[in-house]
Amino acid sequence: MERTWRWFGKKDKITLAMLKQIGVEGIVTALHDVPLGQVWTREAIHDLKSYIESYGMRWSVVESLPVVETIKYGGPNRDEQIEVYKESLRNLAAEDIHCICYNFMPVLDWARTDLSHENPNGSTNLYFNYAEFCYFDIYILQREGAREEWAKFKFPAGVGEGRNVLAEADELAKTMTPEKDHALVETIVIKTQGFVSGNFKEGDKEPIEKFRKFLDLYKGIDKAQLRANMKYFLEAIMPTCEECGMNMCVHPDDPPIEILGLPRIVRTEEDIQWFLDAVPNKHNGLTFCAGSLSAGAYNNVVEMARKFAPRTHFVHLRSCHIFPNGDFTEASHLGGRADIIELARIFEKENPNLPMRVDHGMTMLDDDSKGYNAGYSFLGRMFDLGQVQGILATVDRELGIEFKQPGFFD
Repeated sequence: MERTWRWFGKKDKITLAMLKQIGVEGIVTALHDVPLGQVWTREAIHDLKSYIESYGMRWSVVESLPVVETIKYGGPNRDEQIEVYKESLRNLAAEDIHCICYNFMPVLDWARTDLSHENPNGSTNLYFNYAEFCYFDIYILQREGAREEWAKFKFPAGVGEGRNVLAEADELAKTMTPEKDHALVETIVIKTQGFVSGNFKEGDKEPIEKFRKFLDLYKGIDKAQLRANMKYFLEAIMPTCEECGMNMCVHPDDPPIEILGLPRIVRTEEDIQWFLDAVPNKHNGLTFCAGSLSAGAYNNVVEMARKFAPRTHFVHLRSCHIFPNGDFTEASHLGGRADIIELARIFEKENPNLPMRVDHGMTMLDDDSKGYNAGYSFLGRMFDLGQVQGILATVDRELGIEFKQPGFFD
């Protein structure tokens, strides 16, 4: 697989010169300065592509060309925004960029309750605590119907047996302070969404009120309707994808659970099979994010990889560990539920040229002093990439595939 890295543009504290030294071949990025809903011009695309190429790498994958909320909930200007999207696709293809990672998650891109949960080795990782998220939903967001929903919440078989998340959240409320509430809002809304989704950003005033307004857009939108809206979008853009040779690969929901009363439609094997069948075009494919999928106890990640490898256009190699109580955290790239070693075998057999990136690395050594985006450390991801490169070298030797060795003489 092609070794790629998510990079946040010229303002990223991690430079392309640093990435070249550690064996990165392809860059996964976006035009982060373009406001949501505006066309990505060919000129802007060319400028960033040329800058990447000046360091001997290529722009391999766009992550993301955002699907704006009006497309997701079926707003009045949906068709207008789809035309904007199609124009951006054409401009990207004109610059020889042919892979788009996107998501169809309403409002939230990905969710965690702790961005620096301490690991036994002294490093930190992203962490999801159900009781804290329940507290956020009921006591901070004060979403209508939240308490009733959490009262009915049940974990999948095998985890969280006997746990009462609602009771834990009520107990937590007795010790929370305005400062702790603010930190939880920063974690769930600002620091995880501000640099990826475009809906929120650092410095937003009254982010909770803004959050509620986004949730209001989805009143009356259930799973069936969100599926219909996704199908509408994909059917509308597929002729453009055919014309341009553009592969669309949706990212699974992260975490793969229904949250905040919002439907989530890319959580399970059945969900993935549905959208692939709904629009049976080779350009309609999957970003196989092993981390997101492994956070769901009901997902057999290896079997899903075997089944969906032919329609996978991009791979995120990371793994999650689910604790007995149901909470989860990022795991070592050699551990957790995902079995990255077996995933490497599957995808190398299917298509050894697939772009792959490591994801959500540990914050380790002096990463925490650098101000990196949450989950996107340098040393932690470099450590992960080293592990994965060792896996790929071993698997390629097993399969008789020539491993492209990163080094001084490439």
